[in-house]
Amino acid sequence: MTTSSNRRVKTAKLTPEFYQAMIKLDAVSATGLDEGLAHLVRVRASQINGCSYCVDMHSLDAVHLNENPQRLYLLPVWREARNLFSEREQAALELTEAMTVLSVGHVSDEVYEIAAKAFEDQELAQLIALITTINAWNRIGVSNRLEPGHYTPS
Repeated sequence: MTTSSNRRVKTAKLTPEFYQAMIKLDAVSATGLDEGLAHLVRVRASQINGCSYCVDMHSLDAVHLNENPQRLYLLPVWREARNLFSEREQAALELTEAMTVLSVGHVSDEVYEIAAKAFEDQELAQLIALITTINAWNRIGVSNRLEPGHYTPS
């Protein structure tokens, strides 16, 4: 039996130490990675997780950084639009999907090797940190039903 609840806690307000730690984690998770690539990864994970707030936020941030909106429109079908994404971006998106959809099993050796060839060890570690962090943010956004449409890039 499914029950509906309009009551959603405000994580930022009720657990400020946790929320501030997430903000710090977010700030360091993408260190050394291209900002545009980081936003593509954040948008893709957020699409998979159904976090409309994060899709909105990171799409706006990407456009603010001069990302081509067409690439964002095609992000859910990036494999069919490979010509618009670099090899590094494709490797990052592949790893993002593998780490985000864990119900399919572990990150395969094949996916990991593609990412390892596209990124230096430090960058790959940062990419893994970034994917982990956006997935955590998505869980907060989805659980609290954060609504899109209120974010403005700074």
